[in-house]
Amino acid sequence: MPDNRRSTPRVDHVLGDPGLREAAARLGNDLVKRAVVDALGRCRAGEVAPSNVATVAIASLPRVATQMRRVINATGVIVHTNLGRAPLSSAAIDAIVVAAGATDVELDLATGARCRRGGSALAALAAAVPDAETVHVVNNGAAALALVTAGLATGRNIVVSRGEMVEIGDGFRIPELLESVGALVREVGTTNRVRLADYESAIDDDTAFILKVHPSNFLVAGFTSSVPVAALSTLSAPVVVDIGSGLLSDHPRLPDEPSAATALRAGADLVTASGDKLLGGPQCGLVLGKQTLVESLRRNPFARALRVDKLTLAALEATLTGPTPPVVVALSASESELRERAERVCAEISDVVDAVAVESVAAVGGGGAPGVEIPSAAVSLPPELADALRSGEPPVVGHVRDGRLLLDLIAVNPGDDLVLGDAVRRAAKSTLG
Repeated sequence: MPDNRRSTPRVDHVLGDPGLREAAARLGNDLVKRAVVDALGRCRAGEVAPSNVATVAIASLPRVATQMRRVINATGVIVHTNLGRAPLSSAAIDAIVVAAGATDVELDLATGARCRRGGSALAALAAAVPDAETVHVVNNGAAALALVTAGLATGRNIVVSRGEMVEIGDGFRIPELLESVGALVREVGTTNRVRLADYESAIDDDTAFILKVHPSNFLVAGFTSSVPVAALSTLSAPVVVDIGSGLLSDHPRLPDEPSAATALRAGADLVTASGDKLLGGPQCGLVLGKQTLVESLRRNPFARALRVDKLTLAALEATLTGPTPPVVVALSASESELRERAERVCAEISDVVDAVAVESVAAVGGGGAPGVEIPSAAVSLPPELADALRSGEPPVVGHVRDGRLLLDLIAVNPGDDLVLGDAVRRAAKSTLG
C-alpha cells in the first residue's frame, strides 16, 4: 500500500493553484488556508487523491466571507426575528453597495463643507411622516426609546401603565431599559385596566413624560380599558408613544396596529419605532415628533453612542424612496395569488414527492400585530423533508403542522419559487429515495 503521507503535496504548493489564489483575493488568506489544510488532512487519510486536493479545497469554500447563509423564509411569518426580520428591497441592497465605499455621508460635495450626517435619508423619512416636525435615526428601536429617556428623564419619573410594561424579546423589559439610563418608572392602573385619572394623579413636578407602549407581541382581552393618545395629550406632561413595529401610516390589513402618523395627529410629542419591521427597512430606530425635543436629543452626548452607520442610512433612504419593500408586498398579497403560486410549485415537484397546495394562515411576526391572521397558501409536504430542506442550499425553513411540512409562500419572493421547487426536489431525492 502506498504511503499517502509521502505523496501529499505541501501547503504552499496547493495555495499556488490559480483557483485558490483567486479565492484568497475574494475571501481572504486565512479562510482559504483552512480549507487547504482540511483537504490535505483528508489526503493523508487516503480520502482525497493528491492531484485533487486543490479541487476539493475550492469546492469546500463559501461563496462569500461570512458564515451567514441566505435562507428562504417559508415559515408564514413575514417579519421573522430569527431570520433577520425585514428582507431588504433590491433598491436598498444596491444602496448599501454604493455606501460601502467612500461616500458623501457627511460632506456637501457642492461646497466641500461638512454637512449633517445622512441628510438625504433624514429628508426621506421626514417626507414619509409629514406629521412629524423633525426626525432622527439611531441604531434600533430600543435605542430610540433609550435616547428619549436619557435625554428627557434622567433622575425623573416616567408614568406608564402597568399593562404596558412589556418584555420586548430575549428577556429585555421596558421598565429595565428605562431604569438602565437613569429614569424612575411610575406605574399606574392595573394589568388590565387604566384610566385617565390614574395618569393625572401620578403627574407631578418630577414627571418627565407619559409613556404609552404598544403591546405589540401580546393581547389582553376581556375586562380591559386603556387611555388613547388623544386623551393623554390633554394632560400637563409630554406624551411619548413607542409604537414598536415601525408602521408609518395606517394599513388596511392591520386596523389595530398603531402608526406614527396616527399617534402624532392624536397629540403625541414624540414617537419611537423600529425600521426593520413593518417599514421593511434595515435595523434602525426612529425618533419622530416635536422639533425642540428631537433636536435636543440629537445633541445629547448619548446620541453619539447610538449613531447609525452609513450602510443603514443608505438602505433606509432607498426603502423610503424606492420600490415597495418585500414586507409591504407580502402584506398586500392576495390569497388567490398565493394559491396559484403554490399550485405551480406543486405541479413542478409532484413527480418526486407528495406535494399538495393548501390554505394557510400567516402572521406578521417581529412583535407586530399580535393575533392578526393573514390568509395565505402553502406547499404541503411529508414532514421528513424538514431537516433536509433546512440544511440544503439554499436552506428552506417551513413549519410542521398536523403531521405535514408546510412551506408558506407569503414571505417567499415569487422569483424564488423555482429555487424553492428545486430545493424540494433535491431534498426529496436525498431523503425519500
